[in-house]
Formats: sequence, C-alpha cells, structure tokens
Amino acid sequence: MYRAGQEEVDEVAKVIFSRQWFRVGDEKAGHLREVERFEEEWAEKMGVPYALLMSGGGTAALVCALAGAGIGPGDEVIVPAYTWLATATSVLTVGAIPVLAEIDETMGLDPDDFEHKIGPHTRAVIPVHMCGRPANLETIIAIARKRGLKVIEDSCQMDGGTYKGRRTGTWGDAGAFSLNYFKIISAGGEGGCLVTSDRKIYERAFVYHDSGAGFRPKADDLQIPIFVAQQYRADEVMGAIARVQMRRMDGIIADLRRVRNALAAALAGVKGITVAPSNDPEGDCGVVLALQFKDEVKARAFATASGVGGVVVIDHGKHVYTRWEPLRAKRISHHPDMNPFFFTKNKGLRMDYSDTACPRTLEILRRTVYVNTNPDWTDEQVKVMAAVLKSGAKAP
Repeated sequence: MYRAGQEEVDEVAKVIFSRQWFRVGDEKAGHLREVERFEEEWAEKMGVPYALLMSGGGTAALVCALAGAGIGPGDEVIVPAYTWLATATSVLTVGAIPVLAEIDETMGLDPDDFEHKIGPHTRAVIPVHMCGRPANLETIIAIARKRGLKVIEDSCQMDGGTYKGRRTGTWGDAGAFSLNYFKIISAGGEGGCLVTSDRKIYERAFVYHDSGAGFRPKADDLQIPIFVAQQYRADEVMGAIARVQMRRMDGIIADLRRVRNALAAALAGVKGITVAPSNDPEGDCGVVLALQFKDEVKARAFATASGVGGVVVIDHGKHVYTRWEPLRAKRISHHPDMNPFFFTKNKGLRMDYSDTACPRTLEILRRTVYVNTNPDWTDEQVKVMAAVLKSGAKAP
C-alpha cells in the first residue's frame, strides 16, 4: 500500500457516523452500501460481471475461488514453487492437493513444466503474478483449456495490472486479489477480492464466504442450494477504504511503471547484469525491478553493494516452497482427520515438496535480485538510483 490520506479518513468517518457498519443494511436507515459499491465499481474496472469483497485477504479470495470452481478431495491443483504459501495452502483448505511446478526466468509459472506436471487427477492450475509481474497467461490458459482444467489466477500481488491490455485476474475462470498493507492498494486490513465471469463460480463463492448467506437479500436470487460455509464477510469500513484506494490505483501503477522503466533503461547494456524477461513489459506494474546474474555470487555482490538495497529472491523465504515447513511436514488443520493428505480420496495423489521437487526454481531464485521501486520518487531520485545500480553492477 503506497498512498493514503485524508480521503480515506473522511470516507471511514462517514461510515462510523452512519452507525451502519455491517455489510448488509437499509439505505433508508442510513446504510451507505460501501461494500456493494466497491464490488460494482471493481467489477466495472476489471471488465467482469461479478466481484466479491471479503476479509481474510487474498488467501480467502483464493479459497473462495477454488470452492466456487468446485475443487475438492480427489483433485490436484498445479501451483508454482515460487509464490506466497497461501497459493498452495488454499488448495488444501478445500480438501485438494497442491502439485508444485517450476517457474521460468519471468518469475512466473513455466508453461512447459506446467504441461509436463498435468496428471490424471489434475483439475486446475493457479498461475501467479508475483511482484506485479504477469504470468504467461495466453500459453498457460491454452494448455489448460486443451486439457479441460480450471484456471484460478492469483493476482494478489498485481492489483490493477494488465496482460496484453486486459486486467490480470480476468483471464481465467476466476481471479483473486489481495488488498492488504503489503499490496498496491489496501482495504484497511486483510482485504481480499474475487472476480469471475462465471455466475456459478460467483454464487458458490458468495455462499462459501458468508455463513449467513441464506439470510441475505441476495439469497432469493441464487440458483444454487445454500450450504454451510465459512466466514470471510467484509464490513463497511473496509468497503469505504477500498473504494478510495481503487481510485488511487491506476495513478500509483503509472508512477511505479515510470520508475521501473527508467531504471531498466539505464541498465540496458550494462555488463554482467540482465533485466529479467517479462511476459508483458507494458502490463508489468513496476513493483520491482527484477535483475538476473550469472550466479548467486554475482547476485549477492550486487544486492549488497552500497546503496543498492536489493534482495536475492531466494532470501524471500516465505515465498519459496522449501520454507513452507508445515506443508512439507504435512501438518494441516487442527485434527488429523481433517488433514487432506490423509483423505481416502487423495490417496495416491502427488505430494512431493522435497528440496529436489523444483530445482530449476531454486536456481533462478538464487541468481535473481529484486530492487524495490517507489511511485513517489522524483525524476532526480530515479537518476540517482540508476547511478547507484550501475555502480553496484561493478561489484566484484
């Protein structure tokens, strides 16, 4: 979350003084419909008919998307080995099994390894747009459609970004966004949002996200039976903040891209350093400048050079599958009988999360460095940073 100010304060104040904080309420009694208005505006901005704001962050959005797509026990879902661990654990939450696949130099799911990993029990794939960088959606979706697989986009780190002129999160069967402190925009806390063009997916997700769905005004319009579900319902304060943040979003992304593109241009042709390839440079949100080196030694020398402040991506830890210790130990849920790894229907499914499961991913992460950008940097600050990076490239 990059920018916030008096506008967010003013909108939250309106909700507080309305005394109508719950998502559902009567406009005649002063209810402001902040959550529903956000959903309407976000759906229009994304170019889809359905959006669902919720608490629980992008994790909740992924879980609801998988539930909406009907994924459950007996199913495998392919996920990249480099992502926030919730991409994989959300699969376990709905009772299915995540199968790891390699990334390529774009830092997104490798389409070739994705296709290679498809098995008889594969039901879905989750391409992830890490650090504002789009995955290779056209190729991944073409493979998925050919094999009859659902595509759930994890756009949690790419709120508002695009791929070939179309918003990420809208290419697949459903898309998940995260609106928390660490993302491009926020809903004030652990906000998440699901989008889809599939009414059935939306209805299942709507019911799944609200244990009281059967008592809501929308219940009469649902075409599916109500089932007992979870509690990820958003509140009006979240909706108010999210609506202001949404209005800031495109400006933030434009400035991030300005900074990222200027730094990348300054490093073009510099010996020993390569700007990581992108599946769509114009759609890249510019959250980071991704740089790649011959080996880990060179990457670390650059990252630790004076003023660079870079991060060797393998050090991200929680985004690297080898650090997902509870998952690797297969300790899921609070009770062994609720652990999907022990479900009868999951017997025989692939469950390899060892260090050797995705060696190419680890090799790429060891020689890739992220340099964070700031949308509020002036042109002069960008020039200074470019000079620092050029100097860092000379580090022994």
